[in-house]
Amino acid sequence: MKISELNPKSVWKHFEAINAIPRASTKEEHIIEYMISFGASLLLETIVDATGNVIIKKPGTAGRENDTAIVLQGHLDMVHQKTVTSNFDFDTQGIEMYIDNDWVKAKETTLGADNGIGVAAIMGVLSSNEIEHPPIEALFTIDEEMGMTGAMALTNEQLKGTILLNLDSEEDDEITIGCAGGVDVEITGNYHQETINNDYQYYEISVSGLAGGHSGVDIHLNHGNTIRIFANYALALKKGIYLKVSRILAGTLTNVIPRDLTSTVAIRKTDVSEFEKTHKSIVAIIQAKYQSTDKNLNITMKPINGSFSVVEDNFLKQLLEGIQTMPNGVFSMTEGMDDLVQTSNSVAKINVQKGAFSIACHTRSSVDAERDVVVKKIRESFPNGKTEEIGPYPGWEPNPKSKLLSVAKKCYQEINGVAPAVKSIHAGLECGIISEIYPTMEMISFGPNILGAHSPEERLQISSTQKFWKFLTSLLKEL
Repeated sequence: MKISELNPKSVWKHFEAINAIPRASTKEEHIIEYMISFGASLLLETIVDATGNVIIKKPGTAGRENDTAIVLQGHLDMVHQKTVTSNFDFDTQGIEMYIDNDWVKAKETTLGADNGIGVAAIMGVLSSNEIEHPPIEALFTIDEEMGMTGAMALTNEQLKGTILLNLDSEEDDEITIGCAGGVDVEITGNYHQETINNDYQYYEISVSGLAGGHSGVDIHLNHGNTIRIFANYALALKKGIYLKVSRILAGTLTNVIPRDLTSTVAIRKTDVSEFEKTHKSIVAIIQAKYQSTDKNLNITMKPINGSFSVVEDNFLKQLLEGIQTMPNGVFSMTEGMDDLVQTSNSVAKINVQKGAFSIACHTRSSVDAERDVVVKKIRESFPNGKTEEIGPYPGWEPNPKSKLLSVAKKCYQEINGVAPAVKSIHAGLECGIISEIYPTMEMISFGPNILGAHSPEERLQISSTQKFWKFLTSLLKEL
């Protein structure tokens, strides 16, 4: 069966269409053009703001033309991640999807269900002549995954609706009413390089096979972080081997737990035999530690030819120890809610080569003061580097007494026979930003089951998408 033949066809055909379009964060020009054409093809009012956000307006169905408008919201961009062995080109190729029992998956890449399925569902509402609904303002934002710059560029004059349904959640038995805020933290600096003689053999070290995942939603799962693992590996080696490091590269996005790393190192030729033996024993220890969370973790080494400058010894020690001591993973849990992370940090990217270094983290918290504590600890881990906070965004304060939530819970229970869980999540949703711009707008977030978001393991459940669609269309009728 083709993806577009799955039910509901009105959703899957749109999902297939947008997944054929490259749409990385900050590179959404093609999907923006497609959405403009889509709105025009339906003869609906279509607006594009200066940032690239697209708003498509649809009148209410017969008898509901004068109802209060509902804002349906999703983001057009997706996280582009692939396996280390994949030759996939995100700039030119569409996502290669396939069906595996009750799941839609992608071949060696992220699927783009985050947030493509939400966008597709909104398109299904806009293109339908059968769904009863009030006036619709469909808001498609850009760059949610990298900086939320689309949502941040909105003004308080673009939308008239007083209710917003954000379709960017990933568990179909939950209604989300709050989220954490966050900030990117980047440490940069320079270091002295050294030139070494021919007494050294160079090796390429690769760390691969980690689970990775979303640095907010998945942070409590304690998946291995390839940057921390390499630091631990190198420090363990240095206890018995004279190790030099030329470069370290890992990570692509700050909202992704890094899965792969490569490094060029140098070992004295007289120590090669000892190095290869020690390497095996250290790898075995690390693999045993992460067996339950990252069973495919591997650290390989292979000799390479060439001549490379290396990091000065004192700085290398500071770098590795700084990575080891800076916060990574869950920092605190929400009091009274044992399953909700309050504050976390993910060491997401590193680039050390040619005399310059940068390390990027993403710090999340529902408590601003505690977020500042984590940033301070990051800063203290690298006292000789320049630390910069980039693109801070607000959290979304829960409103458990909202009328919208009451209607949504009732509607969900009538359809499914059970009450939904009502939760706040440890991830950034655009609701936090939009609620600051439209403080009287009531909002909730929901979506189908998506597993492994932000990783090549991302998958979307077919039956859950059908459940999500039924809830969405029923809620539009009810509101």
